[in-house]
Amino acid sequence: MNGAPSQGPAHLKLPIGIQTFRKLREGGHYYVDKTSHIERLAKGGSTYSLSRPRRFGKSLLLDTLQELFAGSEELFRGLSIHDRWDWDTRRPVLKLDFAGGDFSTTERLEAEVVAQLAEAARRTGVAEEADHEGHLAASATIRLRRLLEALSGRYGHRVVVLVDEYDKPILDNLRSPDVARSNRDFLSGLYGTFKSCDPQIHFLMLTGVSRFSKVNLFSGLNNLKDITLDPRFATICGYTDAELDRVFAPELEGLDRDAIRKWYNGYRWLGEPVHNPFDVLLLFDNREFGPYWFETGTPTFLLELLASENLATFEIEDRMASGALLSSFDVGRIEPEALMFQTGYLTVLDSQLRAGRRFHRLGFPNLEVRQSLHSSMLAFLTDHRAAEPGSGRLLEELLRDGDLAGLESEIRALFASIPYEWHTRNHLARYEGYYASVFHSFLMGSGLRAHVEDSSAAGRLDVAVVVDGGAFLFELKVAERASAGAALAQLRDRGYARKYRRPARPVHLIGIHFSEKTRNIVEFQVAEG
Repeated sequence: MNGAPSQGPAHLKLPIGIQTFRKLREGGHYYVDKTSHIERLAKGGSTYSLSRPRRFGKSLLLDTLQELFAGSEELFRGLSIHDRWDWDTRRPVLKLDFAGGDFSTTERLEAEVVAQLAEAARRTGVAEEADHEGHLAASATIRLRRLLEALSGRYGHRVVVLVDEYDKPILDNLRSPDVARSNRDFLSGLYGTFKSCDPQIHFLMLTGVSRFSKVNLFSGLNNLKDITLDPRFATICGYTDAELDRVFAPELEGLDRDAIRKWYNGYRWLGEPVHNPFDVLLLFDNREFGPYWFETGTPTFLLELLASENLATFEIEDRMASGALLSSFDVGRIEPEALMFQTGYLTVLDSQLRAGRRFHRLGFPNLEVRQSLHSSMLAFLTDHRAAEPGSGRLLEELLRDGDLAGLESEIRALFASIPYEWHTRNHLARYEGYYASVFHSFLMGSGLRAHVEDSSAAGRLDVAVVVDGGAFLFELKVAERASAGAALAQLRDRGYARKYRRPARPVHLIGIHFSEKTRNIVEFQVAEG
């Protein structure tokens, strides 16, 4: 339930969009203390990479590290790390930030790096080394190496290097593979400089969205430790249940706690699940549930990839993937599971060892992602003009009331609204799973939980939906490949209803035949189960 917060514990400022640790701490904002994780990082190794979805607090994490190594003790008073840190040692920090900038060519990417290095030199009072004619090196890698040597020499301590959104210059150009590869090769050389400058580096951390293959992007940085799926750091970004209750207690008043979990919790990296922090803060601010995180980015490239792989929407969830597959991300060689996991649309539900190899079962983390991705997929599969079916509440009401005629009308209207031109210019409707994908995304995008290819002793049922009004079992056929009445007959003959029968709960059998010629329903049959 929604509502304005009542009087109680003091309300602090919501840190919406704040990625600067000093601003957060000095401005009277809520802060979830992650410094115990940071202490483990700082004292347990020296070279790390971390991948998390967008808007999960990666930039704030790096800014916190910057203030920590710079010795900003006043910002850490009252936090877990304060009494266990050597505040007398202050290290120089070099930070490269790729969160913004024009990376449409490698020349522009290198110019951005050179500009950031020059600004870092100016800010720290280190003169960039010039040749005997007074010219600075044109190469970003040479200037990076010289700056690290100069910083280490001037301050008498090895340098802390932080790289934010290390992969963005590549991800921004996935639709232009030649540019993406060129940017990748440039960054590979740049990051390889960190290996050759190891004597000058005390601590190195790179954060981004993806987990690029070490062979291609980090071939020169073979000592990099990827902590993306390290259970010890599973909650380094995002809010756990306990953190939400402890830190944001004043904001939780008047909100349905279970609904918050249903909407925004569920992200797992082999440890305790966490809530999406961006969603939670917007919920507290607006006092209304909504797909805030999903709406900040349109996963067009993801939808195109799923379509190009002919991957039906009902095949997305509950997939098994090896640990190696989830790390196999590179230009021109992107597995759908890896992309969906790394961008936050799938998460690890559980993990198991099989014959000495680690496998992960993937699924949607929460209602926001499940419902929003299916709505987007429905729009993509049917053309955007066709993606306005009845509201989720209307569809649920039709099922709850047992109004199967109304349901048929909604499905017919959906398929009838798909423009003819969409079919003539798109190959998707030619594969058999297209109609099932559209139907499945229609249900899931409306907020219903549809169980697809549900197994029983009798076989695999196409789709099952259970609501207060009963259980609705669907069998879908393409008419040109099936005889009249085949869908309903299969539901009856295989006895699918037995699994769903409960006292006082009706079971409805619904056989739907689609035609590739008319691109709509040619037969909609119902029976009681």
